[in-house]
Amino acid sequence: MKLQTLENENEAIGVLLSSKAIVQLLMNPMVGILTSYVGYNLPIFLGSILLIIVSVLFAYGETFVSLLVARSLQGTASALISVSGMCLIADQNHMSDLRRSKVMGLVMGSIALGVLVGYPFGGILYYFVDKSTPFNVIICAITFNLGLQLYVFNFNLVQKVNSFEEILQLKQTSNEKHQSHFNNGNWKDLLKDGYILLIIFSICLTSSAMAILEPFLPIWLIQIINPEKWQLGTVFIPDSLGYLIGTNFFGTLSYTMGQWRMAILATLLVGISAIMIPAARTTIGLVCPHFGLGLGIGIVDSALVPMLANLVDTRHPNVHYGSIYALQQTAVSLAYSVGPIFGGRVVKSLGFPWLMRTVGIINISYCSMLVFLSKVSNDKTEKINNDTSIPDYKSTSVVSSFGKPIPYKKLDELDE
Repeated sequence: MKLQTLENENEAIGVLLSSKAIVQLLMNPMVGILTSYVGYNLPIFLGSILLIIVSVLFAYGETFVSLLVARSLQGTASALISVSGMCLIADQNHMSDLRRSKVMGLVMGSIALGVLVGYPFGGILYYFVDKSTPFNVIICAITFNLGLQLYVFNFNLVQKVNSFEEILQLKQTSNEKHQSHFNNGNWKDLLKDGYILLIIFSICLTSSAMAILEPFLPIWLIQIINPEKWQLGTVFIPDSLGYLIGTNFFGTLSYTMGQWRMAILATLLVGISAIMIPAARTTIGLVCPHFGLGLGIGIVDSALVPMLANLVDTRHPNVHYGSIYALQQTAVSLAYSVGPIFGGRVVKSLGFPWLMRTVGIINISYCSMLVFLSKVSNDKTEKINNDTSIPDYKSTSVVSSFGKPIPYKKLDELDE
């Protein structure tokens, strides 16, 4: 009776978890456009406020509807923060491609660090205290972060719009000199670029492995192993640790060895790990395939996400970074929205083992397509911005809301 109930919950859990990604899927393009007009600081601030509301709903919500609303708002917050955050890094015009790859890896690694701490933190506090405690801690942390944002960020919208218009004008002037492959900087041009589509599909496929695994693995474990509730939160620690290592330590290596080579090896690792997961019969047996899955996804992100910024610089100089990273986040959202819903159907008919094997086979098959990226990986074409003086209004000077200038080091000087 218990197993039948759990199996019937698969589809409902899939809808609940995918609701965040569905909303984020819709919001990503709008946030990309928004950053063109208001800059990157305001969307990050608004996203942080939404996260507080989401945490309150998760802490004290008891019904399926309240949890669904919380997950949907979380999708909006994720779109605001993730798209704007990646654009903020990509728009550091003083950085070389190698430095930018390294910094982007560090930023993506912070996501893994949150997941690495979040799963056991939430599981243990839920088991030993209550459901609301971990979310109350998160509310306090976000409130402190909002205070820092108010002190550091500049929310002068007129200044942001004027600065972006100056940048766009200078890039268009530079575009006339460099004769880019595409003359009109819009979404249509990005979607026509085969190299960008290869990267987007690769990110979507590798992310789908984790997107499908997260909602259905705990229920499968209860059916096969029946672990303690707090142990379910620790199952995903190897994934997070692998992703943390992949994003933090393989960004520079990917750039040196060839981003397309590392992407192929990492996608192959994701496929093999996904196939190995159903073979485990103990929580210890899940450690290696889970670690390999997280490591593979982390390496793919650290290799291909910086390449998107390079493609914009060299092939689409009049495209705002918000467009390309909205597209990248849309690929991730697509995986996390369609994946759980699709997985819920497949689990009912074929079962969890064959669901993961299918995901693994698809990822392995896609490796051959990534060979085409060898033509643009580590492209030595000079960046469009190099001979154009562009005001770096987001990275090198910050004025707080109190009108006080705040000196700080550039991102690529933090380790020097």
